[in-house]
Amino acid sequence: MLIAPDLILLAGLLLAMSILATVITPRLGVPLLLIFLIIGMLAGVDGPGGIPFSDYGLANLAGTVGLAVILFDGGLRTSAINFRTALWPSISLATVGVLLTAGITGAFAAWLLKLTWAEGLLIGAIVGSTDAAAVFALLGTRSMALNTRVSSTLETESGTNDPMAVFLTLAVIGYLSAPNDYTLVDSLIFLVQQMGIGSLMGLAGGVSLASALNRLDLNDSLYPLMALAGGLLIFGLTDRLGGSGFLAVYLAGLWVGNHRVHALPNIRRFHDGVAWLAQIGMFVLLGLLATPTELATVAVPGLLIALVLMLVARPVAVTLGLLPFRFPWREKVFVSWVGLRGSVPIVLATFPLIAGIDNAELFFNIAFIIVLVSLVVQGWTMAPAAQFLGLYVPNQSARTHRVDIDLPGARDHEIVSYRLPRHSALAGQTIREIELPDTIRIVAITRGNKLLSTRDWGRLREADSVALLCDRAELDALDKIFEASAKPLKKEEQRFFGEFGLRPDAPMDQLALIYGVSLSPHAARLTVAEFLDSSLPNPVIGDRLRFGDMELVIRELKDDTIGAVGLRLPKARAPAPPRP
Repeated sequence: MLIAPDLILLAGLLLAMSILATVITPRLGVPLLLIFLIIGMLAGVDGPGGIPFSDYGLANLAGTVGLAVILFDGGLRTSAINFRTALWPSISLATVGVLLTAGITGAFAAWLLKLTWAEGLLIGAIVGSTDAAAVFALLGTRSMALNTRVSSTLETESGTNDPMAVFLTLAVIGYLSAPNDYTLVDSLIFLVQQMGIGSLMGLAGGVSLASALNRLDLNDSLYPLMALAGGLLIFGLTDRLGGSGFLAVYLAGLWVGNHRVHALPNIRRFHDGVAWLAQIGMFVLLGLLATPTELATVAVPGLLIALVLMLVARPVAVTLGLLPFRFPWREKVFVSWVGLRGSVPIVLATFPLIAGIDNAELFFNIAFIIVLVSLVVQGWTMAPAAQFLGLYVPNQSARTHRVDIDLPGARDHEIVSYRLPRHSALAGQTIREIELPDTIRIVAITRGNKLLSTRDWGRLREADSVALLCDRAELDALDKIFEASAKPLKKEEQRFFGEFGLRPDAPMDQLALIYGVSLSPHAARLTVAEFLDSSLPNPVIGDRLRFGDMELVIRELKDDTIGAVGLRLPKARAPAPPRP
């Protein structure tokens, strides 16, 4: 029998192993969530740890709290611009997409396992939602970022499709528990109640929490704790009122993260750590819950259902769900493939066990197999798929660090640090020669990990780090100053953005004349920016448009306005700089 010191030692050991895995696994391309699950399984009853654990109620509670924390953190980190860009496609994927995924997967599961249609649909509902946390945990280790439209869609979908999967799971369990009394009307009422109350409570809770954080005079270390307490309070209160706590906590985090809130950078940093802790603890605990010897008995049908989910159900759902939004085919293929399953299906699979539904253990084991297959197959191939489909956008950011700071009588100030990249336009300049806004102050300059005294600042060099005090509203302007390059784009960036840069106000008729491309009379009257705007829905950085046998590529956006455009020439063509 384990006593308190043994439990503390074991918890510390498992946590340390999981954290160390975050350092090693990105280099190998291994999905982190898979490692957390494996650590839990090794510690479980069939592994070397030999810990017997079968408390599904505790696992459900831990998983629910963990998901609430992760969704609140996800909302804090989702920008309003990205949310607006991806709102309607994500809502379509979170509703129509989840229904189609659950229906197709459930129908195949019912046929394969010889279950009733409702039991098959329950399996489909359990595995119907995605886990984008695993996607960004893996892609975040790379030096390039995904196309904004794709990353925003995946990010927003992950925050909005969990409530739909929870609703479907609970609705089917309600029907299986009382098939003669539970009707379609009951399901529709439940859906409206879950989504309606969840949305209202999320927005109202977000407004209230942001106001409280700005009005309360707390110790600096208590603001992140207050934000966490507020998120959990919003989740619990919404659930008690019959709404979706998952939707409410995500929307509350979204509101707080996109408004002027005291100590917001500190709140984000704190919640990033708490979300990691929740994710590690949740997956290790769910791994403990699994019994590998039982999983082996359903490995083959679980694998077949996982393949149908990945290769049929998800692609069909994404194709139909994104049909009205004119997504390029490459992006549809990638979004289809990155239907990564993670914590939500395993947590939802505990619901039938708690409710005492027939075949509940079968549903849990099948869901666990599907998650394992998804993490191994999709998780390992996700980054190569993004590279192959040309959806990586080279990361040109020079910003390295942000720290919130309070000045007497003023808020919204930060100390932000930049590291001068290779070929920086600022290299060789003195601080006086840089055209900085009058309200910005240089705090420190470091070189070779040494802090320079003000008399030694001299001329800046590549790899110097510069820390500045500025208002949060001035960050975009600073980014442009410190990201400016004195030389042409690197080869990696040229391959993506094109060999030449074009002014967005360059006339299309002159460009067409130079390169011998035929245009319609209407297109010939437009500028390059107007031509791209009229041809691309909600343009984002990295969007491409065919121009003869060449491509126009959006290099820069500012306030939804195209600021810079690249021209990619075909490989066989010798470069000739454009005159416009």
